[in-house]
Amino acid sequence: MTAPIVWIGLPLVLAALLFILPRERLISYLGTLFALGLAITAYWIPPGTAQRIGSISLRIEPSLSLFGRQLSLDAGDQTLLILVYGMAAFWFFGTLAAGQARQVVSLGLAVIALLVASLAVRPFLYAALLVEMAVLVSVPLLAPPGSRPGRGLLRFLIYQTFAMPFILLAGFLLSGVEAGPSDVAQVVQAGILLLLGFAFLLAVFPLNTWIPLLAEEASPYAVGFLLTMLPTFGLVLALNFIDRFSWLRDSAQLPSILQTAGILTLVTAGIWAAFQRHLGRIAAYAIIAETGVSLLAMSLPDRQIGLQILFFLFIPRALALGVWTMSISILQSRAGDLRFAALQGLARQYPLASAGVVFANLALAGTPLLAVFPVRQTLWENLAVQSLPLALWFGLASLGLWVIALRSLAVLTMFSEKTEWVSRETWPQRILLGIGLLGLFLSGIFPQWAQPLLANLPAMFDYLGK
Repeated sequence: MTAPIVWIGLPLVLAALLFILPRERLISYLGTLFALGLAITAYWIPPGTAQRIGSISLRIEPSLSLFGRQLSLDAGDQTLLILVYGMAAFWFFGTLAAGQARQVVSLGLAVIALLVASLAVRPFLYAALLVEMAVLVSVPLLAPPGSRPGRGLLRFLIYQTFAMPFILLAGFLLSGVEAGPSDVAQVVQAGILLLLGFAFLLAVFPLNTWIPLLAEEASPYAVGFLLTMLPTFGLVLALNFIDRFSWLRDSAQLPSILQTAGILTLVTAGIWAAFQRHLGRIAAYAIIAETGVSLLAMSLPDRQIGLQILFFLFIPRALALGVWTMSISILQSRAGDLRFAALQGLARQYPLASAGVVFANLALAGTPLLAVFPVRQTLWENLAVQSLPLALWFGLASLGLWVIALRSLAVLTMFSEKTEWVSRETWPQRILLGIGLLGLFLSGIFPQWAQPLLANLPAMFDYLGK
């Protein structure tokens, strides 16, 4: 058995089987257990290593040749596989409360398998093609058959597709200069193409207008899942490019470019979020802001600290977005709309869902005692040491997310005194939201629990992790 078959082939096969099952609850359970099993397998038997059970030795070979190309997952990818499939299990389990298990679980497994393949493929140039395949597979996830695609979905498809030729052309130009920049003009052209490609892929300002539109049109939970997974792999893919080329890795201009792109993306998202009146659009701007935070972490002069901050953001960010979009989905099923006018006073009928909206929003704003606070605080301190104006802009963007969290709370609690307190959430929704809210607080109070897992993530890079 080879690693690509286990973590790429099997998920693709199961995704097709789950899509034809009749019961959505069964799909949720099977998808959750399978994703959790893949995460446990990666922890127990890392690719390329052997595990002995009595007299039996189990080994998963790291490489597989397919159509003249090689797919390779080695021991350095172990932590990423655990993280990705563990996050997938969390999102799939959440479909018991948010619904849409058939789309999120089956298509989500296929999307994750293709994104894992994008990191495993050799030559590395073909990664962009596999990312584009994942984008195409995600289209039915965002627009179920029979529904008409909106502007947000069309822009999503166009912008993500634009990323592919830029990255492919950059990789083609750079294929002959891996050891060093032998042709300065060619390297500059490739660098510009690469920056444009990842700007489209990561939805960097101003190429992120499709995210609020998509969040307004599609299922909030499906959008939240997709916009958790795609940027995670996009960032790792960008780091792989930086790690691969020494001239790019040692470039004096790269930190400034990342810093400028990050602060523009973060500040514009934080300010615009404060003026929104639609919960889906608010969550979308929070997702955009998180991309800005990640770019700022990558721009820090101390590369080791920057990588640690970036990787330590993955789990609390996924937790907060999962709770937030699950809560929004529950409120949407009741109100039929996510505009503030339709949500007034729902806190007395859906108290846990309302709490999930507010606390997840506050968590992504960096509120003390909540999940993202310890990592954001570390980043803020490092930015303040580097540049005080930069730290002030970072605080202003966080303030915008704070303001909209308080506005959401005011709208959800805007009811008459005669309204009775009654929880209309189902028991699965209460249990999952309760676990999610507890996780937001525990992750903020005890952030060190993820240290043993995430500390090994830089090992997947040959140079950045050293």
